[in-house]
This record gives sequence, C-alpha cells and structure tokens, in this order.
Amino acid sequence: MRTVDVRVGAPGPGPTPPTRRRSRASWHARANGVVLAWLALVALATLTHDHLPAPRWLLIHVFLLGAVTNAIVTWTEHFAIALLRRGEPSPWVRPVRLATLNTGVAAVLYGATYGPVRLGIAGAAIVVGVIGWHVAILVSWSRRALGGRFAHVVAWYIGAGAALVTGGTLGGLMLAAWPPGMSSTRLQAAHVHVNLLGWVGLAVLGTLFTLWPTVLRTQVAEGSGVIARRSLRLAVPGLAVTVGGFLGGARWVAVAGLLLYAAAAALALVPFLRTARRRPPHTPAAWMLAAGTAWFVVAVLADLSVVATRPADQVAHGIEPLVPFTLVGFAGQTLLGALTFLLPVVLGGGPAALKRNAALLERGWIMRLAVVNVAVPLIALPVPGRVSLIAWGFVVAALAAFVLLAAVTVVRARGPRVSPTVGGVAVGLLATAVAVALALSDGRGVTPATKLAVQDNSAGVRAVEVTLANMRIMPGTIEAAPGTRLVLRVTNRDAQQHDLSLATGQRTPMLGAGQTATLELPPLAGPIDGWCTVPGHRAAGMTMRIDVKGTAPAPASGMDHGGRTDHTATAPGVLNLTAPMSPGWRPYDATLRPGAGGTEHRMEIHAVWKDIEVAPGVRQRMWTFGGTVPGPVLRGKVGDVFTITLVNDDTMGHGIDFHAGSLAPDVPMRTIRPGERLTYRFRAEHAGAWLYHCSTMPMLQHIANGMYGAVIIDPPDLAPADREYVLVQGELYLGQPGGTEQVAKMRDGRPDAWMFNGTAAGYDHAPLTARPGERVRVWVVAAGPASGTAFHIVGAQFDTVYKEGAYLLRPSQGDGASQVLDLAAAQGGFVETVFPEPGHYPFVDHDMRHGEAGAHGVFEVTR
Repeated sequence: MRTVDVRVGAPGPGPTPPTRRRSRASWHARANGVVLAWLALVALATLTHDHLPAPRWLLIHVFLLGAVTNAIVTWTEHFAIALLRRGEPSPWVRPVRLATLNTGVAAVLYGATYGPVRLGIAGAAIVVGVIGWHVAILVSWSRRALGGRFAHVVAWYIGAGAALVTGGTLGGLMLAAWPPGMSSTRLQAAHVHVNLLGWVGLAVLGTLFTLWPTVLRTQVAEGSGVIARRSLRLAVPGLAVTVGGFLGGARWVAVAGLLLYAAAAALALVPFLRTARRRPPHTPAAWMLAAGTAWFVVAVLADLSVVATRPADQVAHGIEPLVPFTLVGFAGQTLLGALTFLLPVVLGGGPAALKRNAALLERGWIMRLAVVNVAVPLIALPVPGRVSLIAWGFVVAALAAFVLLAAVTVVRARGPRVSPTVGGVAVGLLATAVAVALALSDGRGVTPATKLAVQDNSAGVRAVEVTLANMRIMPGTIEAAPGTRLVLRVTNRDAQQHDLSLATGQRTPMLGAGQTATLELPPLAGPIDGWCTVPGHRAAGMTMRIDVKGTAPAPASGMDHGGRTDHTATAPGVLNLTAPMSPGWRPYDATLRPGAGGTEHRMEIHAVWKDIEVAPGVRQRMWTFGGTVPGPVLRGKVGDVFTITLVNDDTMGHGIDFHAGSLAPDVPMRTIRPGERLTYRFRAEHAGAWLYHCSTMPMLQHIANGMYGAVIIDPPDLAPADREYVLVQGELYLGQPGGTEQVAKMRDGRPDAWMFNGTAAGYDHAPLTARPGERVRVWVVAAGPASGTAFHIVGAQFDTVYKEGAYLLRPSQGDGASQVLDLAAAQGGFVETVFPEPGHYPFVDHDMRHGEAGAHGVFEVTR
C-alpha cells in the first residue's frame, strides 16, 4: 500500500519500495507519537490545573503549540510531498526539525510560565526559526515542482507558516514587554488571531480541499482548484489587515480584515459543502471533521461580533469565552478526526491491518463525538461552575480515550517491540510528573514545607517567596548583599489579578488567584523598586523595594503602571466651569422614568473604561458601569427582584455592591476578572434611594473614578409627581486613573471638582426643566466616596423630605418646609417642591466648597 493513496482521484508516483515504506511508517509513528504525548500532557495538565502554579495560558499553549503545531508541521510536509510529487527529504532533516521544534516549545512553556522570561523569548525565537525553515522548504519545493492537480494546496501551507512566524514573533514581543508604548492587549489580540485564524485556520482549510473528499471516499469537487486559489488571495490580505488593525488600535480596520477573512473562509468551504451534499458524512473521521468545521464557522462569526462591538484594547478579553469553540470544537476535533483517518493509513500493513487499526481507533466514537460537542457550549457559555467542570471532564475523558486507543493501535501495528508512540507518551507523562514536582518544589527541591526564603551561599543565589494579597506585596522590603542573584517566586493569594513589575524592566505575567510566576534577577548592583501595574494598585500601596546593603538609596522612579509616566494632575481651582461644553457633548439624562412593569427586573451592565467630558472642555478617562457616570439607574418597588449581570469588559478586575439588597457579600460581590460575567440577584425589601458601586479594592479609587450608580425603590405610598429627576453627586479627581498623584488627592480628600451626574457644572449648560405649579420630585444620592451633600434649590422650599427610608417632612404635617436635604456619603433620599413662577432656579450643594467647585446646576422653569 502507498501512503499517497490518501488522495482520491489524484495522480501519484509509482509504488513505494518496501524499505522506503517501512521507513516512512516508522517516521510517522515517531512524529505522531510526539503529538500523542502532547495530547496526553493536555489531559493530565487539565486534570491537575488547580494544583499547578500555572496560568490557564499554559494549558492552551500545551495543546496549540505542542500538539497542534507538531501535527501541522508533520502533515503539511507529508501532503506537500505527495501533492508536489517530491521525494523524501534527507534522513537528518525530520529528526533535527522535530527535536529543535519541541525544544523551542518546551522553552516557551517553561520560560513564560515559571521564568526566566528570556528562556521563553529564546524558545519563541527557536519556534519561529523552525517554522521559517519549514516554510522555506515548502517554497523551494513549490518552485521546483512539476505541477499537479492539487499543488495549489501547498500555498495554503506556506501562508499558514508565515502566519505562525508572525504570531510567534508577536508572542516573543509580549514576553519581552516590547515595544514599551504598545498596549499588551493589542499585541495579544493580534497574536491570538494570526495564530488561530492563520496557522491553524489556513492549514486546516487548505487540507480540507483534498482530505475531505478522501475521507468521504469520493472525487474532489470540480472547480476546487480555482476556488482554493481565489479564497487564499482573500484570506491572507484579510488576516494581514486584521492584525494591523489590532496593532494600531483601529477596531474597524480589524473588523474589515475579519470580514474579508470570513468571506474567504466561506468561499473555501464551498467545495466542502458540495462534496458533503453529494456524499454525506458516514465515517467517524468524517463526522469529526464536519463538527470541527462547523465550530470553526461559529468561532469566526462570534469573533467578528466581539471585535465589532468592543474597543481594540478590550478585544483580547472579549474573545476569551470563544476559546473553547476554537480549541475544543474546531482545532481539537479536526486534529482527532484527521488522525483517526490518517494514522492507520501511514502505519501501513496492508488492507486488513488498515481496517483493524481503523476499527480500534473508532471504538466509542459516537459517544466521544456527542459528549465533546455537547460540552463545548457548556464550557464557553456562562453556566454554573459545576456544569462547566463536568463538561471539561467529558472533554478530558474523550481526549484520554483517543490517546489510549492510538497508543494501542501503534503497538499492535508495529509488532511486539516497544512502540515509539508508547515511549513518547510515557516520556511525556514522566516529564509532566517531573514538571509538577519542580513547580511545587520551587524548581530547586524546596518542598512546600520549606517554602521560605532560601540562601544558596556557594552560588550567591537567594530564593524569596513573594506574596500578592490585600493590596500589599509581602515582604515589602528585601535586603541582600551586592552581587546576590535573587530568585523571586511570586504568588497571587488575592481574589483579583495582580502582577509584579520591577524597575529593571522584568515583570511577571498578570496572575490570577493562586497562580505563581518566577523572576530571576541579575547580580544586584543597587536598589530596585517593584510594584503591581494594575491601575491604582501601586498608589494603593502595592509596592516593594529590594535594598542592597552598603549602597546609596535609589532616586524615586517617577514611573508608574509598567513604565508609563504619571500624568500631572490638574490643580484645584483651575477649571473654567463657565466655559462652553465641547461640541457634541450630551448631558446625563437626569429624568427618572417610571419603573418597568412586573416584579422582576433584569439588566446587563458592562464594566468599561471610557473617556468622558467631566467639566467644560475637560475629558478624563473614567472607570464606568455601562459607559456613563453614574451608571444606569434602576427603579422598582418594595418586593421586586433584581437580576443584574455584570460583564467585565475592562482590563482589570471589578465587582459590584448593591446597597438596595441584603445578602451575604461573599459570592455576589466578588471581584471578577476581565472577560468574566457575574449574576447578582437581590430582593428589594425596603424603600429608599440606594447607592451601588464597585466592590473591588481599593474601593476609594474605583468609586472616585466613576464606578457608582443609583437604585430607586419607591415607598409604597409614593404620591404621583409631575416630574422626577435623579441626581447622583460625586467627586472628580483629574489625572491618570490610579496614578500616584491622583490617589494622593483621594486620600487627602482634595477633589478637583464635585459633580452632579458625572459632569461638573453640567446642568448649568443643559438646565433641567419644569413648569410653574408642577410638583417636581428630585431624588439625590451622595456617591462620595468621601463627602456628602447639602442639596438646596435657590428660590425654592421643600414641602416633602424623604431621607434614608423615612419621611422627615410631608405637606400633611403642617405649615413647615425644609431648605436642605443633608446626606452623608452613600446616603440617599428625595425632596419635592413646586416652583411658584417662571425663572431660573439654581440647585447647589450648599457646602460652598462643593457648590463653587462644580456641584451646581439650574432648573429652567417656563410656562
């Protein structure tokens, strides 16, 4: 049997000599043994992930960079040889390439996860070099080829390889934190897209032109060659435009590129659909490839939707829920489907052996196919954690079953001797066990029981445990002698993400709860400052210092947030509140509308940053609920149920706290990471004007930067009013959010201005309206975070005052009236008045420090 017989309807070379056939089968056993070993590592790492000090990043790259990349390199070369009618490469090429590639992959995985980072960078360079070598060979073969009906497929492999060279380079730049001014989220979005849509997507789409009809045992659809060439001419430019759009922060450019890529993919799948219509899937491999292709379409469309609706800097977090579609649904099923068909073919042994090996690989395929495709949406969509865990268990079980069946297949096919595949799996499992032991023992044989700082006197190396928790880095100070080489093992013990960045330029990845990374410092020559780069965390106290005995103190760094200089904050009193607002400015709509009907209210709120005009001509980046300050107003009645879904579209952790509900804060008020969702459900048991705000520490910064809003729960006997408004008073702190100078002002209680509904003096420029004789109800909430309000309307008196759940004054109580609604920070209430005649009635915070610094507006009363 000839290995080129996997192509149906295509001419091929003459019979392969037996010796050469055995050599080829032996090579594929070794190469695919490596793929199976990586798949075994994926299954094992998934099962032990919660016990490993490693980020989710590691699992993704063990699969994509380990298993998928090895498979693509092996099979694209195999198909290129057959399609271009080439002879086998020199005997040394394949083993050297395989060993070098996997050395680079291992270096990337270990260096990026545990350090040193330069090891990961070197590994990325090795991987890029090997794939570049592979692409160069394919290009050389294509130029010298004699031609063939399916030679155009190799162009897809060349494009895929070029994509990985680009993606690997971007990955190396991310590890090196270069260029300094480039947003890491932009690099990440470009890196993810060029690797998944380019390296994996182009390789798979190109292969399907011939593999799909071969698996279905039918002829290749007419016109496939023309379609393949045309679609590739669209896909490559589309991918290039997409990557350029992400790197440049131009979302709509990226969208345009994705639309072009999606059109190319749709065109490329036309022969796929024609062939399936002529001969529907009827084999296990065919069904797996069909399911994988379907998930590819879902992933591309969902990705296009995310990119079109999110800023470029937030796309990397927005596409995280799509990872299961791409990895498990598309890449995983396609890889297993291809191996199910191809592995028995390349192992050889004659028709009887092929059928026997195929039957073994296909055992239980219906169950495996069903559970994987049911599990994919359960993993990707926001479902209870236990359901997601069970779904992952199904996926791992299906993967483990395939690896075991494949190993047995190779053992039986290759005879009684030890199979290279089995050996590869065994080595992989052993390597994992060693890696786990090293990870849990600090990489130096330091067991968990002795995880305190260790001194290696002979080598001048000192290992120090560094903990990130409760807005602190512990220890805050490390003293060491000159020349000491510090190894910092950094563990995040907090619920929200943190990292550690050093003034030397070294830094850990962003660490989730329980994750660990290692920094290896060069011999110490002077003091080094360190901090967390999450906005506001450095200013909140997440700093450390490495002091070198016998050296002078280092000057203040003057840098913040990963090397970015703090913006100089505007000094108090310099705002021109009488200046006009910028063209296109729109005020926050203060009109309070009647509550929605029904007793249950649902709302989805997205945590995002947004540049907002906070005073005339002054724009400030704010942290917001829903893109406005304050966030959306919720309204209901006593007994109503509110189901609020918080979606974190920001690049740092956020939470939410509704004062209108009464429940244990442990779960609903927890901090969620970028890309995550949280459902907060509470019953409004009591009436009032309630505050809600971000619950993530440091709350001072999150509230002061705009993350607050109001919940209005009507008293049961609330009388109708002609007009209702809601005003949420807050403080304005100009400067870089979370920057040192801004946070210093917050701590000292020195706002640059005070605001009603997110803009200082905004309602001077867009007055609220009323008519004489109308009853006007004004709900007021003091968001603080430090100061309250003494709400007053000049020229009016309040005949109704409701504060903190109780009426203090009502018309029925006599002839008295009130002049001020006094609220401390986080309190709320309402007042009612009737304007006697037309005119302009200013409203102010009668604490004149606040009123003269922006907490004022105007009621314009007209007939």
